[in-house]
Amino acid sequence: MNREVFEAAQAAYAKHEYIETLTILNDLIGETSAPEAFVLLGEALEKLGLATEAAEAFKQAAEIDPDLGQRHRLRAAELYFTAGDDDQVQLIGMGLLKALPDDPQLAFLLARSFRRTGDSALVDRVKHTLVSSDDKDHLMLAGELFAEEERDPAVLTLFRKLAALQPDDPYTQFKYMAVARDFCDYEALAALEERLATALANGDLSMTEGETGYSNLLHCGDERLNRLATNNRDLAVKLSPSQSRQRRMRPHTWAQKIRVGYLSSDLWDDHATMRLFQSVLEAHDRDRFDVTLYCYTPERFIGFDGGNRQKWEPIVSLRDLTDPQAADLIRARGTDILVDLKGHTGGSRANILNQMAAPVQVAWLGFPGSTVNIDLDYVIGDPIVLPNSSKPHYHEKFCRLPESYQPNDPVYRALPPATSRAELGLPEDRFVFAAFNTARKISLTTLDLWANILHEAENAILWLMLDGDVPRSNFLKAMASRNVSPNQIVFAPKTAYPDHIARLQAADTGLDTFPYNGHTTTSDKLWAGLPVLTARGTNFASRVSESLLNAIGLSELVAETPADFVEMAVRLANDPAAMAALKKTIAANRFTAPLFDAERFCRHLETAYVMMTERARTGQPPEHFDIPAMPSRTAPFR
Repeated sequence: MNREVFEAAQAAYAKHEYIETLTILNDLIGETSAPEAFVLLGEALEKLGLATEAAEAFKQAAEIDPDLGQRHRLRAAELYFTAGDDDQVQLIGMGLLKALPDDPQLAFLLARSFRRTGDSALVDRVKHTLVSSDDKDHLMLAGELFAEEERDPAVLTLFRKLAALQPDDPYTQFKYMAVARDFCDYEALAALEERLATALANGDLSMTEGETGYSNLLHCGDERLNRLATNNRDLAVKLSPSQSRQRRMRPHTWAQKIRVGYLSSDLWDDHATMRLFQSVLEAHDRDRFDVTLYCYTPERFIGFDGGNRQKWEPIVSLRDLTDPQAADLIRARGTDILVDLKGHTGGSRANILNQMAAPVQVAWLGFPGSTVNIDLDYVIGDPIVLPNSSKPHYHEKFCRLPESYQPNDPVYRALPPATSRAELGLPEDRFVFAAFNTARKISLTTLDLWANILHEAENAILWLMLDGDVPRSNFLKAMASRNVSPNQIVFAPKTAYPDHIARLQAADTGLDTFPYNGHTTTSDKLWAGLPVLTARGTNFASRVSESLLNAIGLSELVAETPADFVEMAVRLANDPAAMAALKKTIAANRFTAPLFDAERFCRHLETAYVMMTERARTGQPPEHFDIPAMPSRTAPFR
């Protein structure tokens, strides 16, 4: 190669004379096989915005220079990406992947290309490599790709790195907190919660904007603060105070029957919501109520239904409609009362209610708190979960059912015989506390209480449901730091629902979580005949177990304070006769007390709907009201 000509081309490039650089290289390229000439050509072409031509030059350099071939091919693939040629990107990139399986820059390139072409399976093949990087762009892309992951341990590493890179971004910090809860990383939780507490003590409320309403309830029992957690990407536009009045004033034709619509994405019979609700749904008086399910359940979940879904017709799909289109459809069907069963939980489309969908709009069952920024007239609860002291913290008016806000299905819910302790690997001679709430509900407060119980009840073991090596290891580490022996911990895997109900019967009693109680988990334990110990709460989410225990006649299992909760657990662990009596109470009350009486619950719920529509028909604004209880049953309902 003529070095003088090449050096002249380099000099032109250094002076940003890219056309001159190409002119000088034009003759040289034809008579040389020097890779550096093709690299310089590619760089000049890139500067001129000729990405495809630049990529070809780097490919040529790679063919000439085997030692730097991988680097030049990667550069060519990056230029093809800029040019929008994903076929070439993926052809070159997949070839390089064999030689560079752990290269984060290659993974970054391929992940973006596969996303652009919709090849999600191939994105999954490379996304873990991004987590190993310390490059911010790589990690930000990984954050998008892992945003919906809950079980992959890589997300804990990923969001720890992102939180360190963006210490002042509340959205990133709270995402890290949510992931740390899922994986029981209590050291991270302690640091994050301490930082939040300091900010709040100093009057700095800015961090709360980065937290979702659901996530906030997992660690905060303060109703005033619960309302400040408003991170919801689907609710970018804040609700206007006048919108509710405008909605209620819209012309509406009332029919003889009350037309009720239930809005949810959880409409299959194996979902927790429908394990609670389906018998109430089927008990509706169809002579007085016209009931429709407005469904945006993903197709893959509908496939899990065991056959009951067909009994719930009519089901109207909203899955392919925008929120305004869905609201138009709901209005066109003349819906009087639209009941949202999701609130601020995963997959919710509660924003449909912000499109003036129905003259009466109600929150129930899905979210244990005020559904901030959603146009709602009422929230359905009961006197325990929604006491008068909570009214200032809700924009919704309270509709309080007389016994418990939570419906329960006594018809389709499995109730198999107990599984033996031997089959479950549990010791016959130890007292077994069962804790089957999801990992994210095991707060630092809960850890301390459980540890105190195990210290004093030395013959007891804690049997809890945690899946995965990382959560289990982190949990054991946290309990060891509280001087609890691993010999007092037994882990249970997730299992099919009938098997779960069967195994619960092998325990002696259940322990609750705080501040977010067991909800369906608590009623499952009671259905299985297992007493549950809880403590009096300070917001909806922390009062649910009390509501359920009251509805089955076991209010004595609600401790006044956390210290009383520990004392009660230790006392019962040393009193087999008392435990046996509690189990007998559940067995005696299961089919007579209100908790599992779906037909009774439905009649109370229908009374609520009648009272709501009577106010709406006469132009009266929503107001707090309580439903009177029907006379107690004198015979079992099943």
